[in-house]
Amino acid sequence: MIESIPTRVTELFGIRYPVIQGGMIWVSGHKLAAAVSNAGGLGLIGAGSMKPELLRQHIRDCRSGTDMPFGVNLPLMREDVENLVDVILDEGVRIIFTSAGHPGKFTRRFQEAGCVVAHVVPALKFALKAGEAGCDAVVAEGFEAGGHDGVDEITTMCLVPEIVDALDIPVIAAGGIADGRGMVAAFALGAEGVQVGTRFAATPESSASGEYKRRVVEARGGDTVITLKRVTPVRMLKNPFALKALKAELSGASRDEQVALLGSKRERKGIFEGDWEEGMFEAGQGISIIREILPAAEVVRRLVDEYGKTLRSLPLPRKTNAANQE
Repeated sequence: MIESIPTRVTELFGIRYPVIQGGMIWVSGHKLAAAVSNAGGLGLIGAGSMKPELLRQHIRDCRSGTDMPFGVNLPLMREDVENLVDVILDEGVRIIFTSAGHPGKFTRRFQEAGCVVAHVVPALKFALKAGEAGCDAVVAEGFEAGGHDGVDEITTMCLVPEIVDALDIPVIAAGGIADGRGMVAAFALGAEGVQVGTRFAATPESSASGEYKRRVVEARGGDTVITLKRVTPVRMLKNPFALKALKAELSGASRDEQVALLGSKRERKGIFEGDWEEGMFEAGQGISIIREILPAAEVVRRLVDEYGKTLRSLPLPRKTNAANQE
């Protein structure tokens, strides 16, 4: 196995491999984050589904499970975000991934406390704002990603090089990346790291329900759908709720009607409780190559191993006959 893959991302976070585990709602608890960090990547605790004191406990449990760097993913639109920020700083977390909100809201405060801050963006205009806010890195997340996606519907293949060309800070690619081949492709586009979500959701250390993991492994290409666009675009598995939401959307349902249909706690019902009928099973298009539930450390090992094998198997350019005659 490759000992390390040095990039500006690994240097920034103090890790061996530029593999970041997405901080997914109802998935990314302390067990998953510690396992990924112990394997040489960067584990993230997903604060999106946690109250402040629960987040505090997960941070402490993660620190007990690893002496390697780990971080927290913080959705900035949470009503109690100030309290979550206080917990993060009180507990001495020094790697923060922010999302779903303006990157400038807490970046300076985090950095003054010695933190490194990365912001997740679905389009160039938001990446530029992250750069202006002083973020240390950005995650360019394409429309293939599971969960909440950008309204501009830009794919990873198009988004990453656009942002790489516009910013001087490191870019981490996300959206549809589930193996080492995707990692090589992201690097070819100029990224210096990858953020992997759904592949890590289908691990024993993930907090997701067994039903969620089973459905992810059994799913294939075309088994996800984007819907609820008048509320916020969400990519999820095509379960009964998703199809009901899609039908309403195609029938011209208003934003208020879609909000009413969404109701509350759909993500918990689906991802955490495994309610196939009424829950939201958020997942990315990377499901098409996820075949089994694997330990998080094995996921990291395979990503790195496949990365190396893919690099070695790339066809080398050949000289033309004219060049050979010179």
